[in-house]
Amino acid sequence: MLASMRRWMLYPIHRAIWASPERRARKLLQFSQVEAEGGRDLVRAAELTRDPLLRHRFLVHARDEARHAELFRARGLALRSDLERAASPNAMGDWLAPGERGLDDLRVEDEDEGSLLAFIHLSESNAARDFAAYCAVLAHDPPTRAVFEQILQDEEFHMRYSRTELERIAPARARRLLWKARLRRLWKAYLRMATAIAGLIAGIVLFLQYFILLPPFALLAKRAARREQPGWIDVAPSASGALDREY
Repeated sequence: MLASMRRWMLYPIHRAIWASPERRARKLLQFSQVEAEGGRDLVRAAELTRDPLLRHRFLVHARDEARHAELFRARGLALRSDLERAASPNAMGDWLAPGERGLDDLRVEDEDEGSLLAFIHLSESNAARDFAAYCAVLAHDPPTRAVFEQILQDEEFHMRYSRTELERIAPARARRLLWKARLRRLWKAYLRMATAIAGLIAGIVLFLQYFILLPPFALLAKRAARREQPGWIDVAPSASGALDREY
């Protein structure tokens, strides 16, 4: 119920974000980078684990992430090649339509297998939900929608296997680890949102300073310039002598 309500509320926002071809190209290329980084982290996780089944799961997941990176990159470059100008930046769209966050700057070496699986499960669950929402607003771009639909199937598999492995590796701590990972993701989401809002506020403040504070000073400077006499200005002898003594 809550997921359906959230999707309904964000539908017009997602539709506006993905309506621009420039923004679509830029975001797809961003997704490609995230998927590639997540794949590398999963390979590192496979190297560190001593569980053979988990190692196999991580390597399969890493292979999928590398394939997703290629799909996003190919579609993003195809969109960009059709445009006459480069993609225009839009910071608001980055946190309103984030897509998958991968391992989100998580240090694989500092995490145990249980906490890593909990984080992967939440990341893949959110990605599956977001990609399904993006598919709903991309009817006007069938090739991009097909990319998301193809990747969505893998995200749902990743979501299921990570929960299954979490229950196997740490059955007694699974619920607590999921809540801990959820709080960490919420904190990171808050930091991203705060950064975007801070950038917006800074832009508004600079706009107000330029168009409200600077004009009075510019007018005063022009009035002072009109009172200035052109050419050289005679200096009184007493003042001239004082200057010579100072030097």
